[in-house]
Amino acid sequence: MRLSSKAGPLDGHPARWPGYVPEERKTGIVHLGLGAFARAHIAAYTDGAMAAGRGDWRILGVSLRGEDVANALNPQDGRYTLIERGETPDARIVGAIAGVVAGGDLGPRVLSAMTEASCRIVSITVTEKGYGLLRSGGCDECHPAVAADLLSPAAPRGVLGLIAQGLALRFAGGLPPFTVLSCDNLPENGTLLRAAVIDFARRAHGPALAERIAGEVAFPSTMVDRITPAATARTRADAAALTGYEDEAAIETEPFSQWVIEDRFPAGRPAWEEAGALFVPDVAPYEKMKLRMLNGSHSMLAYAGFLSGKTYVCDVMADGALAALVRRHMTAAAATLPDIAMDLAAYADRLCARFANPAIAHETRQIAMDGTQKLPQRIFAPALEALARGNDVAPFAFATAAWMRYVLDRGGHPLNDPREKELAAALADTPREDAAAIFSALAALPDFLPEGLSHGAFAEATILRLGRMLSLGMEKAIRAEAG
Repeated sequence: MRLSSKAGPLDGHPARWPGYVPEERKTGIVHLGLGAFARAHIAAYTDGAMAAGRGDWRILGVSLRGEDVANALNPQDGRYTLIERGETPDARIVGAIAGVVAGGDLGPRVLSAMTEASCRIVSITVTEKGYGLLRSGGCDECHPAVAADLLSPAAPRGVLGLIAQGLALRFAGGLPPFTVLSCDNLPENGTLLRAAVIDFARRAHGPALAERIAGEVAFPSTMVDRITPAATARTRADAAALTGYEDEAAIETEPFSQWVIEDRFPAGRPAWEEAGALFVPDVAPYEKMKLRMLNGSHSMLAYAGFLSGKTYVCDVMADGALAALVRRHMTAAAATLPDIAMDLAAYADRLCARFANPAIAHETRQIAMDGTQKLPQRIFAPALEALARGNDVAPFAFATAAWMRYVLDRGGHPLNDPREKELAAALADTPREDAAAIFSALAALPDFLPEGLSHGAFAEATILRLGRMLSLGMEKAIRAEAG
């Protein structure tokens, strides 16, 4: 039998079921980009919040990429199994999803949901490249979804277009605006999204809407953290064993979860703190800590690990030399952070323990995606601060060199980077054994490597390490780096 609203707990199966009746709760959130991470994170927190008390906060999910998620969840009335893989797997049934919208007529159905009086939050997990925003502020008119929605603002299908039109319709109908909540791993995500939505609204709808959004709509920033690998046949088999039901929408994640949120929700919000979320006036210090210590070391180990034959993050941590480089990177990143009310050494200990968890099959190749989008905040920003403080830049130079080596050759695997064509063009006439030439070619990529890192000590340190990787191979280069 397939998991659905007709299903209930079975004797002998340890899975936990929702502590409320999902169908008795109305929808209060529209979520754009309902992938595995959203189901392991915001939906799980929302499920916990509703179990802790009353509240009409079920989520209407929107799948912008295809219909697979909708086809899996809708026949199950939105229910799915969330498996947390620690020493032994633990399963819970999440009931926070009310349904999923997908397909060719997506736009009108999403706008209809956004203009319901009960909709008080529109949340998003589409990864940075899914928004069409510029780090310098505003929307990227060259982004395909942005370009299409600028031509047809009343019939949008992209993130910025849907939010702007949804707000326009609410204002026209006399409804208060919803809060716009980015849950993507993007620094200052609320600030950047606000600038992009206002810019899009000005271009597509005119200054009046842009000014109302600027004056009336909240865009709180968040910091999210939970490793969520892709579901596999094992995920579904374990879900069946733990629940007694077939579940095509089952996902798995790690036991650890962190969510830091700026508490600005004029229209109300779920009691996410009941599920462990931390509400703060300013998320920036926590965001910087995670980006530099966790995400930065993640990127470094992804490139170095993949190129040395390590399929999973736990394989990296089982290698003494690589594990030492991961710890070194975290220590160097911590030294660039402002004062924060956290024990950063203890945080590094927790990160290393999470990375070493053999129950989480987190592929290095998956983490290595979208390097040109990730390195500026994860590696380059702390490298600049390390230089300014007179600290050793070797950890950041090693990570940069590993990325450059990865761009050169991945053994037939795709690069999966939004600037892939630019990278290929930059390297087209560059000798593959010349580390200095390769560094110069990639450093010249527009709006990528900061001027302060393109020459001098950082450049020299990166070229030295890239040269070792090219001449010795990645495994020997790792051992030479680890000393």
